[in-house]
Amino acid sequence: MAIRRQIALLRGINVGRAKRVAMADLRKLITDLGYDDVRTVLNSGNVVYDCPDGACGGAEAAVRIEEALVLKLGVGARVTVLEAGQLSQVVEDNSLHALADDPARLLVAVLNNPADSGKLQPLAHQDWTPEAFALGRWAAYLWCADGVLASRAAAAMGKLLGDAVTTRNWTTINKLHALACER
Repeated sequence: MAIRRQIALLRGINVGRAKRVAMADLRKLITDLGYDDVRTVLNSGNVVYDCPDGACGGAEAAVRIEEALVLKLGVGARVTVLEAGQLSQVVEDNSLHALADDPARLLVAVLNNPADSGKLQPLAHQDWTPEAFALGRWAAYLWCADGVLASRAAAAMGKLLGDAVTTRNWTTINKLHALACER
């Protein structure tokens, strides 16, 4: 049976005092769902794991993880799941990489539903200077020149999509990608 590597991104985990989840508990939860080689990256809801081929489409895995989070840990969080190949495309599609001089201010906004990119099209055509906004197949990219909290583009995207998107900075995306590509 073939093994597929997936990446689960939990929205809003361990940000401030809300939705506190120990990474050991998260790894156990994912393992108990039948996934293998479960690893977390940082303390903010990033999980890389393997699953048997055919046993876990991304949307199905996201729902299973969301339900288990509530039932087992008492935490409600939106979950986005990407296949390893999709994460590779997220890295490849980043047209703002050359512009960004600080990977902590280069955000990757992974879409729960790729069709939502249509809602973001108007943002891609606006002038955000000194910020920048671009779209890829699975994510939007935001260069937050003056910091994430001051970003007009991030605020506009949040208004349009709410919790249908989860963001990670470029450094975290690269860590996840390296782990997802390990064999």
